[in-house]
Amino acid sequence: MPRGYSDLRSNNLLSRINAGMEKQVRNVLVLSCTQATLQITGATIATITGLAGFALATDKSFATVPLTCYVIGSAITTIPASLLMKTMGRRSGFQVGTVIGMFGGAVCSLAVFLGSFWLLCAGMTLMGIYTAFGKYYRFAAADAASHTFRAKAISLTLAGGIVGGIFGPEMAKRTVDLFADYLYLGSYLSLIFVCLLAMLVLQPLSIPKLSEHDLKDSGRPLGAIMRQPVFVVAVLASMLSYGIMNLFMTSTPLAMRAHDHPFHDAAFVIEWHMIGMYGPSFFTGSLVNRFGVLSVILAGIVLLFVCIVSALAGTGLINFWAALFLLGVGWNFMYVGGSALLLECHSPAERAKTQAANDFLIFVTMAISSTSSGVLLNKSGWHAVNYGSIPFLVIATVATLWLMWRRRGSRTAPG
Repeated sequence: MPRGYSDLRSNNLLSRINAGMEKQVRNVLVLSCTQATLQITGATIATITGLAGFALATDKSFATVPLTCYVIGSAITTIPASLLMKTMGRRSGFQVGTVIGMFGGAVCSLAVFLGSFWLLCAGMTLMGIYTAFGKYYRFAAADAASHTFRAKAISLTLAGGIVGGIFGPEMAKRTVDLFADYLYLGSYLSLIFVCLLAMLVLQPLSIPKLSEHDLKDSGRPLGAIMRQPVFVVAVLASMLSYGIMNLFMTSTPLAMRAHDHPFHDAAFVIEWHMIGMYGPSFFTGSLVNRFGVLSVILAGIVLLFVCIVSALAGTGLINFWAALFLLGVGWNFMYVGGSALLLECHSPAERAKTQAANDFLIFVTMAISSTSSGVLLNKSGWHAVNYGSIPFLVIATVATLWLMWRRRGSRTAPG
C-alpha cells in the first residue's frame, strides 16, 4: 500500500475522531446550559413554593402539597416523556417540555394573583411535567458519548446545575416582592422566561435517533432488566438520595421560618445546597472512573449521615447551612453514581423503558417524601425529618456493600 494512501487514511480517521469528540463536547455544553435553566426553575420553586403554599393554604399542614403536585407531575410523565423521545428524538422532546414549563409558570402566576391554592397546585403539576423531560438531560449526554466519556458526560451535564444553585435563589430573592401586593408573583413570572431561554438553547443539540432496528426491537422484558442486582442498586442510589434530599429541601425553608430565620437566610441556605448538589459534578465523573462507581455511591451515603448529625446538632444558621451543603454533595455522589451504574443495565433498544422505570421510581419516592416532610415537620418537628431519613440510608448502605461484595467475589472466583 503506498505511503501517501496510508497517511491519508490515518488523517481521515483522526478527523472523524476529532469531529466525534467535538460533537460530544458540544452536546454536553448545550445540555449543561439547559441543566442550568432547569435548576434555576428548580431552585426558585424550592425557595418560594413551600412559603407560597403556606400563605395560600387554609390548613397550614397542606403547605407542601403544591410541591407534592410538582413531584407527582414529574412522576406521571417520566414514562410518556421517555417513550415520546424514543420516537421523536431528544431535542424535540425536550422542547415540548419547555413549552409545558412556560404554561406552568403562567398558571402559577395566575394562582398567586387570584390567591388560589389549588390553582397553584395545578401550575406546579405542569412545572413537574417540564422537569420530567429535563431530568433526561443527563442520559441524553451519555447517549452520544463514548464508553469512557459517559460518566464524565453525565457529571459535566449536571455541573450546569451550579448556575441554578447560584442564580435560582438569587432570582427568587430579587423577584419575590417585585409586585408589592402579590408576594411571589414576580418569581413565578420569571419561570416563563427561563423556560423560553431553555427552548432556544436546545437548538444546536445533535443526538441521533435510534435506528429502525432498535425502534422495533424492544429487548428484554422490563421485569428481567429490573431483577438485575446492578439495576436494583443503581435505582436505590438515585431513588433514596433524591427522596432524602427532597425531604430535607422542601421542609428546610419552613423549618427555618419556624425558628425565626428571615427569608434571605433560607434563600442563602438553599443557594449553598444547590452549589453542593452540582459543584462536585466537575469532578464526580473522574472520581467514578478512578475509584469505581460503588465507592463514590458509598461516599455519598457517608456524607448524608454527616448531614443528619449536623442538622440534629442545632437550629442555628450554621447548622442549616452545613447540613444542606453536605446533603447536596452526598446527593451528587449517589445520583451521578446511580445514573452511571444504570448505563450498565441496558442495551440501546432497552434504553427508553429502563430509564423511564428508573426515573418513575425516583419521582414516586420524591412524591412520598415531599408529602411526608410537611406532615413530619408540622406534627413532630425538624428532628423527626432527620430521624426519618436514617432507615433509608441504612438500606442504601447495605445494598451498595452487597453489590461490592458480589463483584469482588466474581473477580476472585477461580476460572
